[in-house]
Amino acid sequence: MIKKTVFTAYEALLITMLTILQFCIVLDFAVMAPLGAQLMRELQISSREFSILVSSYAFSAGISGILLSGIADKFDRKKMLIVILVGFIVGTFLCGIAPGYHFLIVARIVAGFFGGVLSAISFAIITDVFAFEVRGRVMSFVQMAFAGSQVLGIPIGLYFASTVGWHVPFYIIVGIAIIALLIILKYIRPVNNHLNNGDNPGVLKRFSSILTNRNYLAAFATTFFLATGGFLIMPFASPFLVNNIGIDEIDLTLIFFVTGLATLVFSPIFGWMSDKYGKFNLFALGSTLASVMIYLFTQLETASLGYVILINTILAVFVSSRIITSSALLTAIPAKEERGAFMNINSSIQQLSGGVATYLGGMMLIQNDMGGFENFETLGWATIAAMALSIVLMFNIHQIVQKKLKRQTA
Repeated sequence: MIKKTVFTAYEALLITMLTILQFCIVLDFAVMAPLGAQLMRELQISSREFSILVSSYAFSAGISGILLSGIADKFDRKKMLIVILVGFIVGTFLCGIAPGYHFLIVARIVAGFFGGVLSAISFAIITDVFAFEVRGRVMSFVQMAFAGSQVLGIPIGLYFASTVGWHVPFYIIVGIAIIALLIILKYIRPVNNHLNNGDNPGVLKRFSSILTNRNYLAAFATTFFLATGGFLIMPFASPFLVNNIGIDEIDLTLIFFVTGLATLVFSPIFGWMSDKYGKFNLFALGSTLASVMIYLFTQLETASLGYVILINTILAVFVSSRIITSSALLTAIPAKEERGAFMNINSSIQQLSGGVATYLGGMMLIQNDMGGFENFETLGWATIAAMALSIVLMFNIHQIVQKKLKRQTA
């Protein structure tokens, strides 16, 4: 395991490639939210139908992670990464050529089947290669993909969606993913240390071992409410800003650009802070402050573009601190030989939770004749409750990790 703080050229390349992959995965899912207002208008669908469109990706990703968890630790992770990445490219390309609503749902299911697992494999590679002491910094770089998607991906995608068509963002993702695939094929080394322990249980035995481990179950429960806290609001934020607050669709580009730029700046800082001052401490602080900003955001009735940018940016910055710290803590839970299976199931739960939350959000919202929402603040309170519970659950994860680290150093 790498414990140094200055990475070699190869290590930097590995981090960069995993960050680019995360960028593609995040953009592929996240672009649906800012496209929401346009898709609902052009495809002539309701908020409930849009929630099905978004959640179909999440449900598919969740199912695939469970199906592949039994074999996730049986192969070189690089080979797994390549196969899954090819499937992700195909699924996203289908989204780009989708002629209508039902075809797009099928395409989102294909993209989700591979996208969720791709993220899990990436995190398994990080955990295999980098020690816990520096993992906060590594995660902060990889999680900068969220910011990058908002600084570059979403604004560029929205621009082309507004000027050319909503299909274009998916073509952009495909192009970036193909370039990443070629670089990984040529330069990234095998990641197969987990195959050297001599233990090679069957699929059912591996799956049973994962689901009967109390620490793993605690991690899965935490992940469920972590994801719920984001997916209740995120898919409906853009339609809310456009239809309730009166923000022009073209101004969404500026909102996401500024938000992403701030997150890009603060992510490395949060990574350093999490390693220095404690991952749980930063998680609890970030969750509390994010809850305050969610309350302010969902209570908006009218606001200037500048105020919306300010609220949205501060919220995103604190949310990024939660993502960085929770990822670093949760990846410390599994044993090396079960890391791939754990990551797949954990990713599945995250995606399934997101799908459930998105669908419930669509069910909870009351849409008026103008396309706006009459009770958006209800989603805010539900999200705040989920975040409060996640702090309690994450404290338990923090204690499990500390006990594990003490045993390793004893």
